[in-house]
Amino acid sequence: MKKVKLAVSLPNENSYQLEQAREAQAAAGRLGVELQILYADNDAVTQSQQVLDIVQAPAGQRPDAVLFEPLTATALARVAEAAVSNGIGWVVLNCDVEYLGPLRSRSKAPVFSVTRDHAEIGRIQGRQFATLLPAGGTVLYIQGPATSLAAVQRTIGMESTKPANIKTKTLRSPWTEPGAHEAVNSWLRLSTSRAEGIDLVGWPIRRNHNGCETSLPGAS
Repeated sequence: MKKVKLAVSLPNENSYQLEQAREAQAAAGRLGVELQILYADNDAVTQSQQVLDIVQAPAGQRPDAVLFEPLTATALARVAEAAVSNGIGWVVLNCDVEYLGPLRSRSKAPVFSVTRDHAEIGRIQGRQFATLLPAGGTVLYIQGPATSLAAVQRTIGMESTKPANIKTKTLRSPWTEPGAHEAVNSWLRLSTSRAEGIDLVGWPIRRNHNGCETSLPGAS
């Protein structure tokens, strides 16, 4: 029997992505699947080229399916077309992608997504802000990358439940703790930051003691 080959493309090697890789490797071991894991170093062009290279590899070297977590909202639409034209399954992780329906209708290989309700994660955080600042105040909100649809959806959800007496000052950063640290340091070096009173610091993603994602704000 032919051994199933899968390729997993992840945005970077932060602790959350490495945990995903470990889980994928463990599952592949249990199922007898050959697994290749790629890291894009937070570069959308690198991710696109990495995945395109394996999709366009000689027939015997191609994976049976690609599972990837996109760095941009476009989610490698053209690479997806190339994959299904070569009979390769296409699975999008942690992102809502509009092109999947039309792509699935003309693909003989599996095409689907596995994601979370990012807007609801944001709504949970908006309610947390309300509990932590019952009298109102200002939150320094460290958002994800500008190209991340998940970050956009989480912000929309947060804004929908945040009370009007809570204002937000938004900073962009990668989905990493060092990235958030650098974003805040850069902001603090601005003379204008000294005039802003911050009551709370909120980050859309943090890890709990079980290694799972949570959406917990941290008090400043």
